[in-house]
This record gives sequence, structure tokens and C-alpha cells, in this order.
Amino acid sequence: MSTAAFRPTNSIPSLPTMPNGWPIGSYDTYAEAQQAVDYLADANFPVQDVTIVGVEPLLVERVAGRLSWSRVLTTGAASGAWFGLFVGLLLSMFAAGGGFAWGPILVGLLTGTFFGVVFAAMNYGATRGRRDFVSHSQIVARRYDVLCQPRQAEAARNLLAKLSIGMPAAQAVSQS
Repeated sequence: MSTAAFRPTNSIPSLPTMPNGWPIGSYDTYAEAQQAVDYLADANFPVQDVTIVGVEPLLVERVAGRLSWSRVLTTGAASGAWFGLFVGLLLSMFAAGGGFAWGPILVGLLTGTFFGVVFAAMNYGATRGRRDFVSHSQIVARRYDVLCQPRQAEAARNLLAKLSIGMPAAQAVSQS
């Protein structure tokens, strides 16, 4: 049996690999790099030959607010209550007697609230004040390079030059 039958049909590697291709543009933001690739796609360019590469990645953690015992316990109670309400609703649907039952909903709500508060307190207490804030992490890059396979790099550069002067993609295709 031929090994060619087992080769993937697309060119996306299954393992992490270094990108290859020639640089056709460099942008300060991901949105600009994405706009460049979208422009190429609008001009019927074979974008499967294009890769966006974030250069010099950074982990940015933006602090959203301060944590306190009251905030932790309130958040724990709210999330526990929602989960308990969900479980209670499920249990009430299958309650004996065939009718709608409020008992399982109330028990689920109270039990969920209790355990939400307990687990939130345990988690926050385990930090011992070393992390008294809430934050959101994001990976960003200093710049975003757009690479293209060598066979199409020159055509891609020419199209992106037309983007930089503000020419619509449809007009850029008709002039090629």
C-alpha cells in the first residue's frame, strides 16, 4: 500500500513547525495583517500560500479589578446558584408525580449557592493574599509579518502595494 494515501491533503502541519515563505508585508497590529490577507483573498489570490506570523510574542496580563472576600463570596454564591438552579430544573423535570415540582429547584438553588461559596472561599483562602486581583491574559506580538510561498511572493507584494495606496481589490485584479 502506498504511503501517499496517508498524506494529509492540506498543507497545515500537524506538529508545531517554523513558518516558511518570503516576507510580503509587515504590520504593527494583527488587524492590519488580517486586512492585508483579506485584501489578497478579495483579489482572488491563492491565500493558502500565505501565513501571518506574530514576531516577538508577549504575554500581556491586564488587571481588571481588586479581589476582596466580599467579591469572592458573592461571585461564588452567584455561580453556585446558577449551577444549582440548572441541576434543580433537571431534577424537577424527572420528579415523581409527572407534574412540575418546585422542591428540587429550591434544593438545587440552595445547595449550589452553599457549595459555590464554600469552594470560592477555599480557593481564595489558599492564595493567602498573594493574588488579590482579577486579570485577563492575552498573547500579543510586537509586529505581524505576512509570509508567502516563493512562487507567489512577487504577485502578493504587488497586490499589497496597491492596498497601501488605497486601490480596491477588484480594481487591482483588473489591472494585473
